[in-house]
Amino acid sequence: FDMSTTDRYDIYAPIHKALRQFMTDTLQRLGRLDLDDPQDLLLGLAQLDALLDAAGHHVQHENAFIHPAIEAHSRGASARIVADHQEHLDAIAALRAEAATLRAMPTPALAHRLYRHLTSFVAENFEHMDMEETAHNRALWAACSDAELQAIEGRIHASIDTAEMNVWLRWLIPALNPAERAALIGGLPPEARAPVLETARRLLDDSAWVKLCLAQAPTAVSAA
Repeated sequence: FDMSTTDRYDIYAPIHKALRQFMTDTLQRLGRLDLDDPQDLLLGLAQLDALLDAAGHHVQHENAFIHPAIEAHSRGASARIVADHQEHLDAIAALRAEAATLRAMPTPALAHRLYRHLTSFVAENFEHMDMEETAHNRALWAACSDAELQAIEGRIHASIDTAEMNVWLRWLIPALNPAERAALIGGLPPEARAPVLETARRLLDDSAWVKLCLAQAPTAVSAA
């Protein structure tokens, strides 16, 4: 089944793009950590902490909102992913412990160990996300209409507080293609659009920003 041939609503694709962007950027940052620079170490480990928070929240959102919709249609269909999610939570806890050790004792050996273990975590998550975007999407599309999937997504968004949403937007905005980015921002309530556009301007290069402005209302263009 070729996923690219369907026009069904994909609840996974945007947030997974954000996670892949967040994970790869954090992995690269850990790989180039300057242990002789306390500020670089502080900021690098702070970004790792933020990533691990986001990954944990993402697991919780899927468990609470998406898996029940799959199970309602096909009992047991989410069992493998549920097991993966528990492994991810265990890995997150282990990475937090390694980061704390590195923070207390910044040695090259400990830094490289953390980098390797984050690499494994990222690799496993990439495979996991592909499974969700294929097998789980097939189950969701069999169980739910696009409107129902959008309603599930709405309930997830409503459960996210402002601080967490700002973290997601930081990685979601640059991860999306121009059409997806325009749809995301264009779909926001008018009162929420201006601050998100301000965030987008900081994150996007000039070419991407112009494309976004052209897709928005004239007020967005004036913000350039």
